[in-house]
Amino acid sequence: MLQSNLKAVVSMLILLTLAACGGGGGGGDDTPLAVTTPPANNNTNDGGAATEADDPTGLDADLLALTEAAGLIGNASFNRTVPSIEDPLPQLGRALFFSKSLSGEFDVACVSCHHPTLGGADALTLPVGVGSNTPELLGPGRVHEADGIPNVPRNSPTVFNIAIWDSGLFFDSRVESFGKEEFANGSVSDIRTPDVDFGNADPNAGLNLAAAQARFPVTSFEEMRGTQFESGNDNNAVRDHLAARLGGYGIGAGELSNNEWLAAFQAGLETSSDAETIVTADNVALALGAYQRSMMFTNNPFSDYLAGDMEALTEQQKRGAILFFTPAEQGGGHCSQCHAGDKFTDELHHTVAFPQIGHGKGDGVSDDFGRERETNAPDDRYRFRTPSLLNIAQTAPYGHTGAYASLNEVLQHYNNPRGTVDDFFEEGGVCGLDQFEDINNCDNLYPQAQSNSDLALDKLAQERTEGTTLFVDIDLNNGERADIVAFLGSLTDPCIMDRACLAPWIPEAGTGGPDGNQLDAVDNSGDLL
Repeated sequence: MLQSNLKAVVSMLILLTLAACGGGGGGGDDTPLAVTTPPANNNTNDGGAATEADDPTGLDADLLALTEAAGLIGNASFNRTVPSIEDPLPQLGRALFFSKSLSGEFDVACVSCHHPTLGGADALTLPVGVGSNTPELLGPGRVHEADGIPNVPRNSPTVFNIAIWDSGLFFDSRVESFGKEEFANGSVSDIRTPDVDFGNADPNAGLNLAAAQARFPVTSFEEMRGTQFESGNDNNAVRDHLAARLGGYGIGAGELSNNEWLAAFQAGLETSSDAETIVTADNVALALGAYQRSMMFTNNPFSDYLAGDMEALTEQQKRGAILFFTPAEQGGGHCSQCHAGDKFTDELHHTVAFPQIGHGKGDGVSDDFGRERETNAPDDRYRFRTPSLLNIAQTAPYGHTGAYASLNEVLQHYNNPRGTVDDFFEEGGVCGLDQFEDINNCDNLYPQAQSNSDLALDKLAQERTEGTTLFVDIDLNNGERADIVAFLGSLTDPCIMDRACLAPWIPEAGTGGPDGNQLDAVDNSGDLL
């Protein structure tokens, strides 16, 4: 009831803001202390047109004409209101995000798959999830203690810029806004989640898409729950038990030998209420969502360029940008047809037929039907949500299964999907990937991977024949692909490559957090991330 009332208030505030501004308002406030993300730099004019590019010529003239036609303003955070990491609620969310107490067996945390210094993801083809060899070891070298095989069927998407999404989250948008209002991050209309049937609103979804998404990793057997915790019980039983564990009441009483969570929740929610009132599953998700929404990293060389700094991009990056925004019929890469707007995503679902590796989501043997799993519409088989390309150079590997290690491989796939997938399997398939090279009997690991990949390719070919796909034939040479890769590098916010800049989003190592179960992540060399 509390969250429903809060959402109603937030919705009214957004509508009032839109009316006052004549369109385009900040959405998704988590706390009264929320602040609007500033433009990329001081050269912007209302978050929009370049102010220093007087009579550009050559590459600049061509590129600016394309970006103007695309309606780009160079600032994906424009008109979005997000909390500051220094605010009380994101501070609580940070403590929760790094706590192993949110996992059934105390061996994994949210950060295990989404560390800030790993691009907001985990730098692995497929996440290991529960049962890792060393819980604190993240990234390369993290393996399952039993057999080395990762548990989780899909690649970890970055949590950076989660607040820019207005339609849905996860590769299949199984957390989805009904209204998809621009700038709102799902905070205006109802939200559907996997707890309810497709097409129905989840009354417990929370204030926005980020909060709704945060309710589900803890319920996943592979990601955080494990096979024994609340065995046989539903998602709500899992969430309620974890909240009781943190609050030290009911079924969770005494599970933590050291417990300062009540004080942390009182500080984060700015209240003096008791544990059973405020240490709840809803407030855990609310705080986790606020922490993730605070990770807005959209200031980059390309935004500087559109703000008027013609030197922000190299000549190669400018050539790549021109190819990126030019349709295939004009000799371009056709990239912006799906990676559209300042968010570099249309937030829709497309068949791109990347290799179907891993143990899949349960759709046949090691297969993953993508969006069809939610809609039950055959046309949606093998369709996955278009990722944002902001910070994409720092979030390898790529695809819903993490099959491609580099952006060049991705572009090769777009040039020739069937040929690139065939090459992938001829070069060893999953066994040719770093994460799987030491697994015994790897050749027998996913015997249906190639045949499932062929089915996805057949689906793409069918869509091309029917004219129902934006994934058309392109013909880029090696140099042109290199130019596009260079341009994609210009979409990286420098902060995410600077440990000192990321420090506010990472709790101080050695403090233990509110219960001594803080995960202080290290790399394969034992160095703190």
